[in-house]
Parts: sequence; structure tokens; C-alpha cells
Amino acid sequence: MTRTKKYAAAVAVAAVLVGVPTGAYATAEPPTPPAAPAAPAPAPALPAAPAAPTPPALPTNTSNTTDTTPTPAPTLRVVRPGERVDGGDGWTLWLTRDGKHWTGPDGYANFRSVTDGNVDMSRPGVSHQSQGDETGVFHSGLYYGTKRAARVELIAADGTRTPASLLELPGRPGWGVWYVSTPPATDQGGEGVALYDRTGRLIAELPAF
Repeated sequence: MTRTKKYAAAVAVAAVLVGVPTGAYATAEPPTPPAAPAAPAPAPALPAAPAAPTPPALPTNTSNTTDTTPTPAPTLRVVRPGERVDGGDGWTLWLTRDGKHWTGPDGYANFRSVTDGNVDMSRPGVSHQSQGDETGVFHSGLYYGTKRAARVELIAADGTRTPASLLELPGRPGWGVWYVSTPPATDQGGEGVALYDRTGRLIAELPAF
């Protein structure tokens, strides 16, 4: 009898527990946190400052500047036999197989042979003739004994060097003519002449006197 009552009591308790709403045992959900305030809108960009105008270029004072660009030396010119070449200031030159010909303002013809035996064609050399007056001097001469001639310079007594123009016949026969005009000399010394090859090496020289 006693065991039956205990069982009934246990069933009654279980019924009570079963009838309790489940929400009484559930954990309450935490409240939803308030939304974060929206970030303030960025400030509008300021307009870019206008670029400063470029100042105009200052004019160059050419009166106080020095042009250091070197003056190119005259180049070698190949001419036909008998072709007249204007040497300036009334001078004319031409070459033939036997040598150099030239005339001055007076029209008088001059000739310098390369076949009369007075020019040693076996080694490099150079000659010099000059004619002129108080208005200027015309210098010319032969260079010979080489096929590598590329530049001739007239050297004044004070050391001033003036590049000359060069003439040759076709085929580089081993000789040619150089010429250049200069102002009247102001001293009593004579000019020298220097002959250079294509590498700039001095290959013949006629000293000043």
C-alpha cells in the first residue's frame, strides 16, 4: 500500500513539471543594441589653386656672350682637270695633270709643276706661295707625297692658325693644292704651313721664317 502511494505521488509531481510552460526555463535573449550613428559626410573638396603663370623667358644678352662653337675646317674638294675654282678676292685656281695653275686680280697666270723633278713625290711635303698688297694676301701651295692628306693650316708668326681649302684631281693622285686668304701681315715674320692626315697626325711641315 505504501509503495503504491509513493508511485502516485511521483506521477503527480511529473505531471506538474510537465505542465509548466517551457518559457519559464528559457534564457531571455539580450536586447538588440542600437544602431551606430552614421558617419558624417566628408567635407567637400576645396577647388585647386590656379597654377602660377610661367614667366616669359628673359632675352639673351648677346653682346656679352661668346660663341665657343668651333669653326669647321674647309673640306677637300675633288675637281676635274682644268676646272676653274674661285679663290675669292679675284683669285682663280685650276689643276691639270702636270700641276697647279692660278691667276690674280691682274689676270697674270702662274704655274707650279709637279712633274719637273723639283717636287719629291716619294715622301710627304708641302710648299707655299703668297701674293698680295695692303688689302690682303692670297696664300697657296702644293701638298704631295701622300694620299692621306686631309687638312692644311697656315701658321702666322704669332702662332695664329688658319685652315686652308684643299683641291685634288679625281683618283687621289698623291698631290693637291691648298689655298687661303688672310689680312695683311702686321709683323715681319713669314708664315709656316702644316699638313695633317685623316687621323689628325702631322705628316709634313714647312716652318715659318
